Amino acid sequence: MPALELSDVSKTFTMHLQGGLRLPVLRDVSFVAERGQCIALTGPSGAGKSSILKLIFGNYKCDAGRILVSADDKTVDIANASPRAILAVRQRALGYVTQFLRAVPRVSALDIVAEPLIVKGVARDDATARAAMMLRRFNVPERLWSLPPATFSGGEQQRINLARGLLPKHPILLLDEPTASLDAHNRAVVVDIVRERKRQGAAIVAIVHDDAVREAVADISVDVMHFAIAA
Repeated sequence: MPALELSDVSKTFTMHLQGGLRLPVLRDVSFVAERGQCIALTGPSGAGKSSILKLIFGNYKCDAGRILVSADDKTVDIANASPRAILAVRQRALGYVTQFLRAVPRVSALDIVAEPLIVKGVARDDATARAAMMLRRFNVPERLWSLPPATFSGGEQQRINLARGLLPKHPILLLDEPTASLDAHNRAVVVDIVRERKRQGAAIVAIVHDDAVREAVADISVDVMHFAIAA
């Protein structure tokens, strides 16, 4: 059983502010992500790449098809699962990393990065130590760790977000433009971590516009234009 399988997934958006206009955007999305494999979603902006990640994560509800996620030797169809079941799958198996940090007021950068491990039951001291290692890896100055990142630069916030999202070792990892706006050194850090996760058996679905990064991490490319519905 693959880690992730999409079969004939379709999505239509309803424009409630335009009289309920229905806008079909994706049709018959089908691909498989095996353990230890990175699938790169390719295609122009607006083709539906980010929508596919949100469908897998359960942020969007699909109109048809199946999204099978293997978690703890159980298979859950995200397309038809209850909200409670989707939350349980996220907790056990599914990570989603975007390029944007939702900065939490008055919470330190170190605590923000450590929080996903603490939620999983990791002891706070251990989680904090592992978070510190990840912050060092992303070259976040230690003087910033105790500060809330709301006032950090955009690049610093992005590195905090990546450290937080990549710290837990999710069996399935969704990456939405993780290297956008990063310098060459930190792009290389992301590439190294993705390769590590693959060696550890993670299945990864990524949107990466940087050709060099995509070539470095992707095993298979899926052109989303095959599934996009022309406006």
